[in-house]
Order: sequence, then structure tokens, then C-alpha cells
Amino acid sequence: MPEKTMSRISDTRLRTRETASRLVADGKRPHELTVDLIYAEIRQGSRTTINDELKQWKDEKTRSDALASQLPPAVADAMLGIWAVAVEHGEKVYDARVAELEQATAQAESRASEAIEAREAVEETLRLREVELAALGEQVAALKQQVEAANARAEEARGRADALETQRDAERELADTRLREQRIEHEQASTALRASLEARDAGFQAELDKATQRMEGVQKHMMQQISEAREERRRADSLAASLQQRNETLLGELGAARATQASQDDALSAAQRENEGLMRERGEWQRERTALENRLSAIRNRSRSKLKRVAVAAPRGGRGLPPPKQ
Repeated sequence: MPEKTMSRISDTRLRTRETASRLVADGKRPHELTVDLIYAEIRQGSRTTINDELKQWKDEKTRSDALASQLPPAVADAMLGIWAVAVEHGEKVYDARVAELEQATAQAESRASEAIEAREAVEETLRLREVELAALGEQVAALKQQVEAANARAEEARGRADALETQRDAERELADTRLREQRIEHEQASTALRASLEARDAGFQAELDKATQRMEGVQKHMMQQISEAREERRRADSLAASLQQRNETLLGELGAARATQASQDDALSAAQRENEGLMRERGEWQRERTALENRLSAIRNRSRSKLKRVAVAAPRGGRGLPPPKQ
């Protein structure tokens, strides 16, 4: 846009001079030339530009006519020739300067476009990091579901243990005629229960170890992603500083790029807040895991206590049976 405007202004000024000279050569007097008359001839440019150039041309024409009236014709013609050459040279210098300004403007626009593209690349990188953080959130949610499933299995195991305890108490109340068989069955049931509880304890411990390993892997991956996001932020800051230093003369054109940098900072702050939320969720998951371990430990303690009571109570009571419950 600046290139077209400058070229149009230069062409308007040149055509204003040419038209004024032609009209005077056709018989018009300089003071009869007006802006409307010139504009009707060239049909381009602003009236302000035409007025400034026409006024300058009239002043030059007046000075040259006054000089020509005071000098001999030969000298006046030579001076007019020199003046025409000077004017032509000035126009060429002016056109060359306009071309230089147009080229500098094009280079400035190109640098501004490169800066905008760099900002867009940083925005795309931040968007990818946000997608990765969302995926980490889904993984954490999946781990929480696994912990809840482990809690459900622990409750089921406790229910089975309670059922076995009820069955054992019922077997103690059988007739004396089945005392020996009941004692043998009781010992077998106790052995099976102990093996079952130990196997379930081992299974629960293995599941806890796997969950712990997955949590550590997710934590390591999350910290790596955070480190990469921070590194990207440092690169973005370094790039922004370099672009600002190279484009100090283009502060007006880079306003949009600065606004983009601000939005990137906001996006990164949002990503950091989301990371902090994930860390809080991980702490909650760890607390839930600790609660699960405590519950499992309580189940083990209750099971061991019941087994001890069975072992202690077996020789007591009538014919080796404990007294019935009141």
C-alpha cells in the first residue's frame, strides 16, 4: 500500500508540471491556471498535492520570467536550459529517493511478516503442549479409576472373610457326634483361609506396586513435559527479545505481534495452572493410595487376629469347642 501511494504522488506532481507548461505554451497565462483546471486535465492525485506543486511551479515560473527579462536572450535561454536540467535532475533524485523508501518499506513489511509467522509457530507449539497436558489429565483419571476398582476388590475380600467367619461360627455349633470331623474341617478351612488371604494380600501388593510404578512414570513424563514447555517459553522469550531489538523502528507495525506475545504468556500461565491442578490431583491420588494401604493393613491385622483367636479357642470348651455365643 505505501509503494502505490508514493508512486502515485510522484506521478501526480510530475504531470501537474507538464500540464501547466503545456497550457502556458497553448496560450494560457500562469495566473489563470487553477487547481480545478489542472485536475480536469490529469484526473488523478489529491487537490492538495496539485495545489502545492502548481504553486511551486508558478513561483519558479515567475522567478525564471523575471530573470529572463533582465538578461540577454542568449544568457536567458542558457539559464532556462540549465534550470530545466536542474529540475529534471531533481525529479530523478526525488524518484530515486522514493524508490529507496519504497524498498525500505517493503523490507520492513517482510520483517514484520516473518515476526508474525514466528509468533504463530510459538502459538502452535503451546497448543500442542496443551493437548499433551490434557492427555496427561486423562491418564491420571484412569489411574484414579484403577484405585477405586482396587478399593472395591478390597471391600469384596472383606465381605468374603466375614462370610467365612460366619460359616466357621456355624460349624462350631454342630452336634458332638461330628466333633472330630468338624475339627478336621475347621482346620482345613482355616488353612485354606490363611492361604487365600496371603494370596490376596500378595495380589493387592502387586497391584499397588504396579500402580506406584505407573504413577512414577506419569509423574516423570509430566515433569519432562513441563520442562519442555518451560524451555519453549525461554525460546519464545529469546526470540521476542531478538525481534524487538531488530525492529525498534517498526513499533507501530509490531503492535499485533506484542499482543500475540501477551496472549502466549496467558496461555502458558493457564498451562502452568493446569499443571498445578494435576499435581494437586496426584497428591490426592497418593493420599487415596495411602488410605488403601491402611485399609489393607487393617484387613490383614483383623485376619491375623481372627486366626489367632481360632488357634487359641480350638482346645477350649466342651470337647474342644468354644462356648456358644450369647
